[in-house]
Amino acid sequence: MPSFVHLHVHTEYSLLDGLTKIKQLVSSAKDMNMTSIAITDHGVMYGAIEFYKACLKENIKPIIGCEVYVSPKSRFIKTPANKKNYHLTLLAKNKQGYIMLSQLLW
Repeated sequence: MPSFVHLHVHTEYSLLDGLTKIKQLVSSAKDMNMTSIAITDHGVMYGAIEFYKACLKENIKPIIGCEVYVSPKSRFIKTPANKKNYHLTLLAKNKQGYIMLSQLLW
């Protein structure tokens, strides 16, 4: 039976939205026999290295991602018609994907 993989998880690095500490997240995933797990903090990847190392230590495949914001026109346009923004969850497939995601967030 294939295991369930969380692909949308916020950690302590998602300000005002995340509570989970990375070590506790990885420990819980291991306790539930998960083979992989993702982090997708809001607009940042500050916890990516800590997450990666913690997962490798527990023999869990880390999936690094980010939940980004998408604006219909531009984030600089502050009109009522452009107030609605959308979230998009991006996941890195490999090292090249991680590099590209890092560049998007600069």
